[in-house]
Amino acid sequence: MPKRSRVTMNLIRAGAVSLALAACTPIYDRHGYTPAQEDLDNLIVGVDTRGTVEEFVGPPSASGVMRDEAWYYVSSNFITRGARAREEFFRQVVAISFDEDGVVKNIERFGLEDGMVVVLNRRVTDDNIEGVSFLGQLLGNVGNLTADQFFDN
Repeated sequence: MPKRSRVTMNLIRAGAVSLALAACTPIYDRHGYTPAQEDLDNLIVGVDTRGTVEEFVGPPSASGVMRDEAWYYVSSNFITRGARAREEFFRQVVAISFDEDGVVKNIERFGLEDGMVVVLNRRVTDDNIEGVSFLGQLLGNVGNLTADQFFDN
């Protein structure tokens, strides 16, 4: 095997170090779309319809969900560091609810803070449980009941 010059060996080492450092550089990905607050401020709860929502903020994309009673806009930011698994560090959901006539009933913005869903902004016309499933209602009282509530003292 021929001897390599000192300059060649230094270049190889510098290249290896550069590759190792480049492999540790974090890679950021953003997926989905949530409307800006300025766009949502143009919507008037109880007045605007699905058509005006589509005009101001657009319909939910493939990453969102479009149902009869609500439109959901979802965006997430991920980071990948080296060989580690991709990690989500930011998520935001905007939910725009409609009544049976297609008029905006509620606009909410949720965030993901420390693994918990947190309401960041809410505009509601009335208080109801229409959007809560039966299982959600059933499990919503877990921990709120005590044994003495079942027995007369």
